[in-house]
Amino acid sequence: MNYPEIAFTKEVKILQEKYGSRAGYARMTEVRTTPGLSEDEIDFISQQDYFYLSTISESGYPYIQFRGGPKGFLKVIDSSTLGFIDFEGNKQYISAGNITTNNKASLFFLDQAARARLKMFTEVELVNLSDRPDLLEKLSLVDYKYKAVRIMLFKIKGYDWNCPQHITPRYTQQEIQAAFQDQIDESKRLKVENEELRRQIKAFKGGS
Repeated sequence: MNYPEIAFTKEVKILQEKYGSRAGYARMTEVRTTPGLSEDEIDFISQQDYFYLSTISESGYPYIQFRGGPKGFLKVIDSSTLGFIDFEGNKQYISAGNITTNNKASLFFLDQAARARLKMFTEVELVNLSDRPDLLEKLSLVDYKYKAVRIMLFKIKGYDWNCPQHITPRYTQQEIQAAFQDQIDESKRLKVENEELRRQIKAFKGGS
């Protein structure tokens, strides 16, 4: 896998030469070859509850779609393959339709809490549910209601991390609650304690 080798086309290199960045990116191409995902990428992907999928239509336009689900719904099958169960949605089938004529796609992951972003070049395979029951079982989600339509498999051809510049930290309600859980528990404990003290004071005054 070599992300720069795919990304830096002839015209891209011409612009890099023009604006003085070609030398640095040429070195990047030499050192960015990897056999597959490392533990860092695997752990990062397993924590995500959404990503962006970019496909190319027959008209030549890119189409970017938000894909979401419970945390870890996109699963790492092996170091070069990702997959998830495609749920029933608004039935436009734009991404799926695009993939049938051009199976090249990009994935973009953004974790604003961690201020991290990961981008990938992939080739996509649409799999009928009945064709791979073993894969359907592996990708199934526990305690999540959904209607499965198909399986999407992504063969990773290259990936790269972006710098955190301009990523504003944002947190989900669950993340905020987890961060303040100790304070929440303490507040509940104090509330119970105060109610008990009021009860005791009221009882004491009533008996005096």
